[in-house]
Amino acid sequence: MNNRSDDTNNTDHSTNGSHTEKAPLALLAELTHRCPFQCPYCSNPLELETAKNELTTEEWMKVIKEAGKMGIHQIHFSGGEPSVRTDLEDLVKCSSDSGLYSNLITAGYPINEERLKKLAELGLEHVQVSFDDVEEKNADYIGGLKGGHQKKLQVAKWVRAVDLPLTINAVMHRQNIEHLEEMIEMAQKLGARRLEVAQVQYYGWALKNRAAFIPTPAQLDKATEIVESARKRLKGILVIDYVIPDYYAKRPKVCMGGWGLRFLNINPKGLVLPCHAAESIPSLTFDSVKEHSLEWIWKNSEAFKAFRGTDWMPEPCRSCDQKEIDWGGCRCQAFALTGDAKNTDPACELSPLHEKIFGMAAEEAKKEPPEFIYRKIGKEFNSPF
Repeated sequence: MNNRSDDTNNTDHSTNGSHTEKAPLALLAELTHRCPFQCPYCSNPLELETAKNELTTEEWMKVIKEAGKMGIHQIHFSGGEPSVRTDLEDLVKCSSDSGLYSNLITAGYPINEERLKKLAELGLEHVQVSFDDVEEKNADYIGGLKGGHQKKLQVAKWVRAVDLPLTINAVMHRQNIEHLEEMIEMAQKLGARRLEVAQVQYYGWALKNRAAFIPTPAQLDKATEIVESARKRLKGILVIDYVIPDYYAKRPKVCMGGWGLRFLNINPKGLVLPCHAAESIPSLTFDSVKEHSLEWIWKNSEAFKAFRGTDWMPEPCRSCDQKEIDWGGCRCQAFALTGDAKNTDPACELSPLHEKIFGMAAEEAKKEPPEFIYRKIGKEFNSPF
């Protein structure tokens, strides 16, 4: 997610841990799960939606208009690859007309220069392009698309040519982490204003491929040193955000700004989710924009209420002085690693499973990485080409 703000004016906090939500800060619109790339770290669910199940142009425009009326500030067009939707221009214009700041999160294919220029004219305000490495062969191997790296480089240059702000998302892991310094240099050369050094987070396809991606603690320590040095060196030139693997953290990340507090996602078929991985929690039922308004879902959906605020928390979270800072961490990760979404996020050092998870990750990282299981609708591939 791009352009997160520290503005908390959209949320009223009461003293008993419950919350009355006026409006979220941002909406992530997952327009499609279709994508020419087959990234094995993709955060999309393992069961990907086909084109026939996607919301129509009219349905998306209805959602966008409702978001504007609710007071949502930002819309982030994502996927899959959002540019495979031929109606992207219509949705960007609708967002601009509705007063929403719009950001395109793209892997860089199949978009072209003329289309980027048109999107900018229609009101698109920012573009984020993901990169898998600086070395073309390895980048294409990771992304599962021959020629993909060169296309990403071209798209990044086009973004700057049409005078749109550019963020580079450097997806880092054990198979490219030794090139982090070169990735930072590449972001500078491409004219990016912001760089996300995002270590793979283990949800969806990334969880399935964790053993192929998890870095060693020593690799992570070196990466952290590189980022800290670059931040000092490039202050005022390039903003660098840095996300480490949860498995090596001491405290959980503030996932999505807190469950149901600041962000919402809409998947390709119209289900509204508190986060992109929320469907992995089987006990939750999600409401659809085909049946309810966006505002109704935000305020009334049982899925959003399930872990909103602090009243749901067990110990040690309930007594923790950080509970209204990290909001209990990631519920999807708690479910994936403990089998219960209410449990303390194992990324937290207060979790009884924290050391076990750390040790498991460190042991996996010592072994030779297995072949990738590539992201593909309806299939699993062990060869990218």
